[in-house]
Amino acid sequence: MGLSGEEWGIVGLSIEVSLAAILGALPIAFALAWVLARQRFPGKVLLDAAVHLPLVLPPVVIGWLLLLAFAPDGPGGRVLGALGISVLFRWTGAAIAAAVMALPLMVRAMRLSLEAVDPRLEQVARTLGAGPLRTFATITLPLASPGVLAGVVLGFARSLGEFGATITFVSNIPDETRTLPLAIYAALQMPGGDTTVWRLAAVSVALSLAALVSSEALSRSAGQGRGGHVL
Repeated sequence: MGLSGEEWGIVGLSIEVSLAAILGALPIAFALAWVLARQRFPGKVLLDAAVHLPLVLPPVVIGWLLLLAFAPDGPGGRVLGALGISVLFRWTGAAIAAAVMALPLMVRAMRLSLEAVDPRLEQVARTLGAGPLRTFATITLPLASPGVLAGVVLGFARSLGEFGATITFVSNIPDETRTLPLAIYAALQMPGGDTTVWRLAAVSVALSLAALVSSEALSRSAGQGRGGHVL
């Protein structure tokens, strides 16, 4: 039971949305992970809680907040409107929703990886004359890179499964915002859609399982030890 052309299009759109979400979230996630792992400042607990809020809030609330933020009269909508850009009911909006929902998992994996880097190695590099940027590029980043990649893969898996925030923010529009979870939901509403559901669900399970296994393998290779798993 091979996928139809329409179903392949749904899979392709899902992968495109997830990749865009991860690429957009990566620099933000790494910056947040660095701050939470290496800095001490008043309000750090609040920042940590805010970063992880999408994990505990109902996804529909996240979608509603995104809708308020990117509506034409919202702060994000006004900025994008001045540039002639709109993300409402577009695949780019689906990518934003997926990025927001994946961000906490990415930050957690990257933070664990950065915390596992022995600061004494960085101190040795500094005493040998390496500046902060060179120390980061030659010591910190290479040692933390497996955990960073694990966070990227884990975020990708989370993006593939995003449903609630996406359907609230950008609706369920064929060929535009209908990713795998939304397509499965739509097929469940149609008489005789069980076969489609089985095929798309099988693809979802395969993609997500491959991403989770890859993420766990990367986190283990990072040498994070017991308790260093990102799942």
